[in-house]
Amino acid sequence: MTYHSMRSRTLPTNGSVEASRRYIDLQSESAIASVRLETVPLRTGRALTLGIAGDLTENAKHNMTTRNQVLAFVFLCAVSILFWWRPLVSVLGLALANEAYTHIFLILPLSVSLIYLDRDALRTVSEGRIGVGSAVLVGAGVLACFARWGHTNILQGSELSLSMFALVTWWIGSVILCFGVEAFRSFLFPLCLLFLIVPIPEFALRWIVEFLQQQSAIAARILFREVGVPVTRDGIMLSIPGLDIEVARECSSIRSSMMLVVTTMVLAHLFLRSWWRKTLLIAATIPLSVAKNGLRIFTITMLGTRVDPRFLDGKLHHNGGIIFLGVAIVAEVALLWILRRTEFRMRLEHSPTAYSTR
Repeated sequence: MTYHSMRSRTLPTNGSVEASRRYIDLQSESAIASVRLETVPLRTGRALTLGIAGDLTENAKHNMTTRNQVLAFVFLCAVSILFWWRPLVSVLGLALANEAYTHIFLILPLSVSLIYLDRDALRTVSEGRIGVGSAVLVGAGVLACFARWGHTNILQGSELSLSMFALVTWWIGSVILCFGVEAFRSFLFPLCLLFLIVPIPEFALRWIVEFLQQQSAIAARILFREVGVPVTRDGIMLSIPGLDIEVARECSSIRSSMMLVVTTMVLAHLFLRSWWRKTLLIAATIPLSVAKNGLRIFTITMLGTRVDPRFLDGKLHHNGGIIFLGVAIVAEVALLWILRRTEFRMRLEHSPTAYSTR
């Protein structure tokens, strides 16, 4: 049709060949453009349809793969509960009966909550690492078998600790097997936090409690001297005029100290990035645990000798640990604020915008 309309027109007759060529070129371009306008929308629509279908197919495959991975992980967790149900019941009973293990009740909810906060990492999860995951599972199974049927003289009362260590290792191996090493790296802290459900072996717990007793007595003696109260110390025994104080095992503050450690670890993970700042914040829990217990001994003693003798065996003595734990947490938060500010300043100094403005 375009060529018929060109023939019906009168071309320039003054020998202007160049004008004729431009005329024909313009008509040809308009024809090609019209053909493109008619054909391109069809191709584009077909391409869009194919692209959407491809995306839906990929999403369906990804969802199916993720669902299978989750089902496999749930199955492995169910197997672990069936195999380790006796150690699990023993650990729960231990946490109820012994104040040194009360923190165990916090670990699993904290770990699950931290994983939920970083749940977006599962959307980009890769395929599981069967080789690595299987090796970790086999290692966990070997440890569990040794803890259950191993020689008693070798374990020396650490059967429960070894068995729970094997259980946490099984859970980590299940994550690697089902979701891959990248998922393990993304959830490294909450997964490693699970190792705190492993009961501290009796020989290690005894050493920790004795350390807290000795250092708490030293801290309390320093406070008495600072306020001018005559005091002498003999091991875990403190003597002031009219009163002898024994820092007993029950007064070692092992429960509040473990709570302080767990709380500080979570705060460091959430609010700090550099490893040395995290390490510094967590390491500060050791002197703070000693200081808070020394302050507790000092406060109860001064109230009992200066205000009312009933303070020596009252509620503050038996149930006041939460107050001094709060004091230690406030000190940790203050240190966290300082470390976070220094970290923020370091990031500003090393950011590209900082160099561009200089």
